[in-house]
Amino acid sequence: MILLRRTGRPPPRRRTSQPSQGKNGLETLIRAAALTNFLEVARDLGLDPLPMLRQARLRRAWLDDPDRRVPLRACVALLEAAAQASDCITFGLRMAESRQLSDFGVMSLLISQQPTLRAALATTIRYRHLVNDSVALLLEDAGSAVVIRQEVLSDAPSRQATELAIGVVFRMCALLLGPRWQPIGVSFTHAAPADLRVHRRLFGCPLEFNADWNGIVCRAADLDAPNPGADPVMARYAQQFIDTLPRANPQSISHEVRAAIYLMLPMGRATCEAVAEGLGLSLRTMQRQLDDAGETFTGILNDVRRELARRYVENPRYSLLRVSQLLGYGSASAFTRWFSAQFGTAPANWRRDRAGQ
Repeated sequence: MILLRRTGRPPPRRRTSQPSQGKNGLETLIRAAALTNFLEVARDLGLDPLPMLRQARLRRAWLDDPDRRVPLRACVALLEAAAQASDCITFGLRMAESRQLSDFGVMSLLISQQPTLRAALATTIRYRHLVNDSVALLLEDAGSAVVIRQEVLSDAPSRQATELAIGVVFRMCALLLGPRWQPIGVSFTHAAPADLRVHRRLFGCPLEFNADWNGIVCRAADLDAPNPGADPVMARYAQQFIDTLPRANPQSISHEVRAAIYLMLPMGRATCEAVAEGLGLSLRTMQRQLDDAGETFTGILNDVRRELARRYVENPRYSLLRVSQLLGYGSASAFTRWFSAQFGTAPANWRRDRAGQ
């Protein structure tokens, strides 16, 4: 699920996943194009990628078909394993460095023919099922700036997948705007690496780590600048063709709601009403569709809180008060009661136990 919203609030300064398998047992599948450049980066770092692919239960031949659907969980695990084996914490970012618009497959023509970068991002959002089902995006207008929030909807550790996803969107913007692409900054919820050279080489703008959100801040004027290479006739042709394509990995309303909560919970706006609005649905319609799917908004919200709680509590740079705020609790005591009920221990104990492992 990918969202579009607007707000008058300024972009946040320093403050500081949908599981890949849902209740119905169906795995989230993504295009094999997500692993573009994996083989090259692995070999450049002295790895033999073939055994790693086999261990992740991925076949080498699948990488030659970018539109083939492969399990998200396997891809996330592969990237983390490769980063660890190569002792290269920037593995995913290195994969993003040489991405091209053509890696978006059939979407590349439609994206490149949009009149503005904002329209190109909106198109990517609308047709995300043809790009990457595991990445949620939200455009948040904030005066003269725009925040491009991103989340990889995975319940597994996903530092590499997160940096790869942000790097790919950053590259798309740079390819469309060229020298006019001058972002204000890039934020990551994880800690900074010891060596920032790869980050600085790719992004070339201020970087923030241990932030409340993942994504890019840019100027609204950049997003709305005309694309001199846009051809409206070609864009209409491309859209007509793409609209005839089936959804290879259709998503349920629960998947869409879960992705919306992932993006909106750290912003303090993951209410039932706000999520419905972000999905372009009335509150009644969203609730009816959830009822039909045997789900509730409260249940999905709790699931997302559990996934994000593990991620935040295990990061010692987040105070437990800040974690409670990111998860939408008004006080640390309310968060502690909820966490203890969910995990059988207080968050401080959970953090201490994980630190000792």
